Amino acid sequence: MSIFRRLLEGISAEGSAALVSITGVEGSSPRNTGTHMVVRRSGGFHGTIGGGALEWMAIEDAQRALQRGRGPAIFTTKSLGPDLGQCCGGRVQIRIETFASADVASLTELAEAEHQGLVTFLARGGADGRILRRADDASRLKAPHEISEIFGEVPSVLYLFGAGHVGRAMVLALAALPFKVMWIDSRDDIFPAAVPDNTQPIFSSDPVAELQDAPAEAFVLVMTHSHPLDLAITAKALEMRRFSYVGLIGSGSKRARFLNRMREMGLDEPAIAALTCPIGLSGVEDKAPAVIAAATSAQLLIRREALARSSNPMQTHDADQEPE
Repeated sequence: MSIFRRLLEGISAEGSAALVSITGVEGSSPRNTGTHMVVRRSGGFHGTIGGGALEWMAIEDAQRALQRGRGPAIFTTKSLGPDLGQCCGGRVQIRIETFASADVASLTELAEAEHQGLVTFLARGGADGRILRRADDASRLKAPHEISEIFGEVPSVLYLFGAGHVGRAMVLALAALPFKVMWIDSRDDIFPAAVPDNTQPIFSSDPVAELQDAPAEAFVLVMTHSHPLDLAITAKALEMRRFSYVGLIGSGSKRARFLNRMREMGLDEPAIAALTCPIGLSGVEDKAPAVIAAATSAQLLIRREALARSSNPMQTHDADQEPE
């Protein structure tokens, strides 16, 4: 979600909008520090800070702030158990900022920067109690009164081979998830007229060759209309040894046949061991395309989070999921 674009939309539609941010967490909480939500005067909102009582309290506080008009940032701290009756045992620090037409120019600049991907903004307090922001170099040493905030996210690149029924279901399942989908098929008339914003259809007469341009650590998911093509793509992806995930749709028997063929092709055991087949979370037996897509999307998210933790050992996850 583009935070600053949503703020601009709220101002255009209703004259003002608020930004609710989690600025600190002690103990367990529904979401982590750096989570944001945009609230409109009418109570409509985009994003979530975790749902439940905490979120509804924040929406009501943001609406009251918007009714008072554009003003200084508001800071509150909530103990999730004593104050809100939630089972989480933590404390959450929340900041509410209000924006109106006077902020359109600055928000437009921030929205343009955020559109480029993961952006660090430098925030500091102004004389009027408002938060001042500008795009910033994340590596620069900050002064004590300055705060680095990260907006946007870097999606994982997924090379999805095959635009059949399951491929289409995968694209829909991934539409709101942190993936940039390169959707490849050798049939130029197979793609639907409209695709999600995070998906790029690619007609290729040589799908295997598309792997050459795939970035290191990309995810590869193979489900074409042809078993020989499945084998060629999968074997090449495993041979390259630089992808975070190589998944192949199919049964256990298909896996066994493909592994034997790959050994005949000269792939060694470490390369072959990287194959995920069948795809999706174990225990989900339904073969409907939407179900396969849901189970596989969950598997991709688990893999993505595992990679993030391995690259940042200090990252922790202790959150209670509350209904929105």
